[in-house]
Amino acid sequence: MTAPILRRLCDLRALHSEWRREGARIGLVPTMGALHEGHLSLVAAAKAACDRVIVTIFVNPKQFNNAEDLAKYPRTELADAEKLAPFGVDAIYVPDPDQIYPEGYATTVSVTGLTDVMEGEFRPGHFDGVATVVAKLFLQSGADEAFFGEKDYQQLMVVTRMARDLDIPITVHGCATVREASGLAMSSRNMRLSPEALGKAGQLYPVLRELADQLQAGARFDDILPAAKARLSEEGFGELEYLDLRCGETLAPLERADRPARLLVAVWLDGIRLIDNIAVDPV
Repeated sequence: MTAPILRRLCDLRALHSEWRREGARIGLVPTMGALHEGHLSLVAAAKAACDRVIVTIFVNPKQFNNAEDLAKYPRTELADAEKLAPFGVDAIYVPDPDQIYPEGYATTVSVTGLTDVMEGEFRPGHFDGVATVVAKLFLQSGADEAFFGEKDYQQLMVVTRMARDLDIPITVHGCATVREASGLAMSSRNMRLSPEALGKAGQLYPVLRELADQLQAGARFDDILPAAKARLSEEGFGELEYLDLRCGETLAPLERADRPARLLVAVWLDGIRLIDNIAVDPV
């Protein structure tokens, strides 16, 4: 059965009030639509942990710093609702723009420190947009728990810190990245890759895995980075924006995997920007 699609905040809050009277624990899965198996894994996690589940679909203009990228972002609301039907979610919140940014809206949520590097460096203002819309969705939904994919690891850390700093009473869960058979992290942007580029894109994950293996064998990151960059170039990838080893808790740069760490990458292929990351266990 397809869940009701709500477009007005008053309708969402009416449902929320009803569920609260029932004593229900409410889960939230924020998305921008164009749902794939990665999103659906978050829905499954929310269903397993919560009594009621809300999936939100909102293509947030404030987190795009490229107007063309915003225009090209796929909008597939009906198909998304059909994909969600087997999971028995309780509501799909597709807010009209004025429900998120009403006339005269003037507030921005900014998380400093975590947003100064990697995605924050190459996408100025992106995380202000993310933190602002997620804060609003947390507050509008009144959810107890929220579910995000580790594929956007820096985003996961930003929204977790934002909720903690603002005393929003919600638990943020990070869920494992879902991958194609090739190892490519699932993303709504993958559908914009040509068949040939999709084949090449599958080489990104093996490069990360090889780096992780070398780090766990005790290698210094700077010593093995040049070979990884060369391999990406040989596989047909374009501009490499970053390929970093960072602390898994603070995102501070690391030279060795001497604590729980993450390898994070952003690289262009066929005009599409791909991001990925993997955990690196400490030596």
